[in-house]
Amino acid sequence: MKVFIVLAHPDPRSLNASMAKYSVEVLEAAGYEVKVSDLYAMKFKSFLDGEDFTEHNSEERLNIFKESLLAYKNGTQTPDVIAEQEKMKWADVTVGAPASQYSPRGIAGPIDDLLFPINHGILYYPGYDVLPPFVLYHTFPGAVDDKRFVEIQAAMKERLLSLDTTEPIAYRKQNHGDYTMPDLELKPGLEQQGETGFNMHVIKS
Repeated sequence: MKVFIVLAHPDPRSLNASMAKYSVEVLEAAGYEVKVSDLYAMKFKSFLDGEDFTEHNSEERLNIFKESLLAYKNGTQTPDVIAEQEKMKWADVTVGAPASQYSPRGIAGPIDDLLFPINHGILYYPGYDVLPPFVLYHTFPGAVDDKRFVEIQAAMKERLLSLDTTEPIAYRKQNHGDYTMPDLELKPGLEQQGETGFNMHVIKS
């Protein structure tokens, strides 16, 4: 299996960086192929503007959707974007506060809701299978001692070695009868009793 890890943390001594390094060690020892993009180390451009579209006429309004589509079709995307897209194509798998803050009553909201625009809108929409997230809570500096770090490593190892057997999130398919057309609203009665929000777009077994 080919795994692509994206690291986005400015400190190479952080927990994020440590877990990325550990993930590479575990996966490679298990025979996986691994590629890593350390966005801060790469100084990867984090915003989008006209310079990202080499064929865009600067005298015209920048239509991001149109220019992105044309650049992809014409093969005129910038080299840094092409390189990362090639890693996504290469890969079979990609990865990246107290838990109570991310509960249904937590101030930040359910973690699955926060990740929905990424998991569903960015990854699932173009065809990726999305696995349930592996989330670590309460990891600010000083919160993770040696004992907990070992526990985190064990949990991470268990998750990494079960990537190929973990069931992906069962998102509903857009054009398979669950949604009205062309409005793309979930048809009444398909949700569970009292179910609202993003949960309605996941098929329950």
